Amino acid sequence: MKGLKKIALATAVAAAPFAANADLKALDDSAMGNVTGQAGVTIELETKVSIGQFKYTDEGSFAVNDIVLGGAGVTAAGSTAGYNDLLDQLKIDIDVLDDGDAKIHVGTLDGNPIDWGMTVGSMELLAGNTGSDSTTLISNLSGWGNLAQLDIAVDTATDHLNVVAAFDVQDMDFDVEFLGIGIRDLTISGAGGNFDYDGDGSVMAADADGEFGLDPASQEAQVLAGFANVNLDVYKGAGLGASTAADVLRIDVNNVYMDVAIGETIIGGTNIGTIAIDNLAITDTKLAVYGH
Repeated sequence: MKGLKKIALATAVAAAPFAANADLKALDDSAMGNVTGQAGVTIELETKVSIGQFKYTDEGSFAVNDIVLGGAGVTAAGSTAGYNDLLDQLKIDIDVLDDGDAKIHVGTLDGNPIDWGMTVGSMELLAGNTGSDSTTLISNLSGWGNLAQLDIAVDTATDHLNVVAAFDVQDMDFDVEFLGIGIRDLTISGAGGNFDYDGDGSVMAADADGEFGLDPASQEAQVLAGFANVNLDVYKGAGLGASTAADVLRIDVNNVYMDVAIGETIIGGTNIGTIAIDNLAITDTKLAVYGH
């Protein structure tokens, strides 16, 4: 549970104005993060991005086609829920502290969570540069949700890029074509009130030890439980275990906490039932990435 208290408190503070799957209450943006006082740069943004194809080529190629990223309204489900197709109301605060550390905080202009949407036509493996042989991995991907927190920090003492995020996926559909599987109504949310966030042996709903400084019945605690939480460090480092690789891209996943549910799992055109994963926790996970 190392690093849990940090992400828990940061997420609770940043997400305090939000309530997943409930009424959204706008608050002053100063309540959305722990950036205080220092001068810096603020960027206000609204955008919609379309990419015809992204392709990575080695001996063969991996291609992602027909990418659209914007507000929840770029998806049919998000549009039906009343959202537009712009990734909007974003306010990005960039500060450089007196110790040289850089802080980037993504907040909102209206105090509501940032709705996002994404569609992808297909993801394919292609033989060589011609694509004469190909395999479609995933197609018809469409998903939308809310971003409750995104804080990025560069620490000059460790040369680490730290990313802390809290988000949900309200609805996602896609087909895994090469396996003949369809996924419908996938959702990702927080681990809920039945998860032991601080590792003291009690779940949040029964946690009265004050370690968070939060009342389990408070809006802050409920929001913490309502959004998936991610905390990771990215930096240049050595390989893992007996590896002799040096100066590799290291990604240390400090913690990920979420619940996952799938409304329909379709095989051969028939829904075989629902899938639910409760209290998924990924901790102390390390990756080393380098060329070969």
